[in-house]
Amino acid sequence: MLLAIPHVLDDAEIASFRTRLMTASWTDGRATAGHQSARAKQNLQIAEDDPLGRELGEELARALGRMPLFVSAALPQRIFPPLFSRYRAGAGDRFDNHVDNAIRYDARGTIRTDVSATLFLTPPDEYDGGTLVIDDVFGPREVRLPAGSLVLYPSSSLHRVTPVTRGERLAAVFWMQSLVRDEGQRRILFDLDRSIQDLAADLVDDPRILSLTNIYHNLVRRWGTP
Repeated sequence: MLLAIPHVLDDAEIASFRTRLMTASWTDGRATAGHQSARAKQNLQIAEDDPLGRELGEELARALGRMPLFVSAALPQRIFPPLFSRYRAGAGDRFDNHVDNAIRYDARGTIRTDVSATLFLTPPDEYDGGTLVIDDVFGPREVRLPAGSLVLYPSSSLHRVTPVTRGERLAAVFWMQSLVRDEGQRRILFDLDRSIQDLAADLVDDPRILSLTNIYHNLVRRWGTP
């Protein structure tokens, strides 16, 4: 499932993120790439142990907690701390076709990557190129979202970032281990949850809503991982 979620950060938060990112210590983005990805990747990023990156990551986590749509779609069990990336026109920065590592490691141990996310921090009119292209069952999907919006997509997807040819592109990428490992099951649960929410808005206190909610939670119990 590929899903765009708007307004994860508001205008003030976007401005604050961008101001602080301009003072960051940027390193070679290949430092956190796997063997295959390192050959495809050319960009800058903030080191995983950088205090600024951790601070911004914690702020982003709080913002995501306010987004019911994000929780419904990802059903996150664990979230790997965001990596903040920078793509520059003059350097020919890009990230060719790759697949995200199935397992990532941090101080807390290992995390299985079920769902990937890209949060856009630069308005699309400030740069050319830098398009996130995700291959799914319907073919390549091009994604360029307003600053403050993010896109969720399966971590198993082949995807790429086209070369930036004007300006620069700031983004945060992160990965989640979902409570529900199977992508198809997550999609069923997401569709059911959104239908329940839509019906509940029109059919207040209707006992059928409770029945559907019961079905939803029983499916989570059946499909969810401990």
